[in-house]
Amino acid sequence: MTVWRGSQPLILASKSPARQALLANAGIAFEVIPADIDERAVELAAGLSTPGEVAALLAREKAVSVSSRYPDRFVVGADQTLALDSRWFSKPAGRRDAAGQLQALAGRTHELHSAVAVARDGEILFSDLAIARMTMRPLDDAAISAYLDAAGPTVTASVGAYQLEALGVHLFERIDGDHFTILGLPLLPLLKFLRSRHLLVV
Repeated sequence: MTVWRGSQPLILASKSPARQALLANAGIAFEVIPADIDERAVELAAGLSTPGEVAALLAREKAVSVSSRYPDRFVVGADQTLALDSRWFSKPAGRRDAAGQLQALAGRTHELHSAVAVARDGEILFSDLAIARMTMRPLDDAAISAYLDAAGPTVTASVGAYQLEALGVHLFERIDGDHFTILGLPLLPLLKFLRSRHLLVV
């Protein structure tokens, strides 16, 4: 059942299966049109210094990029960054890189910065940034290897080499932050905005 009352489906400018599942489970009618932007080039051009600023910028850029091509449509852009102190992480390039990320994160607390933005006709109407603090349990090389064996190729699909909604949950001993932020979409602020535009029936 859908709770969406817009004349056309929402557009999600993201290929993320987790973000798609969040919208689908919330009963929102949407279609996926991924943004085609060079994220690293956007980061470098902006010269931003914090992971939250980068996530917010990329979410906005994705939303604007797609909405400028689809007039009158509401477009959601989202992005997430992972920071351990002053170090930022990107998606691991392969198993060896994934192991290195897990070695760095093990036994320590890192932050996930998740941003969402909504654009229409190339203009930002709404944006929000949320932070989750993730404390990974201590892991020795054997535990990391066992996890990588069990998780398989999915470890390269997410920054930090884990997906909390799957086997990545075994890596953690404490989480401070909501489920939606961790999955890369601050859903509650997004729903509040959509309600303010009379786009939801509840």
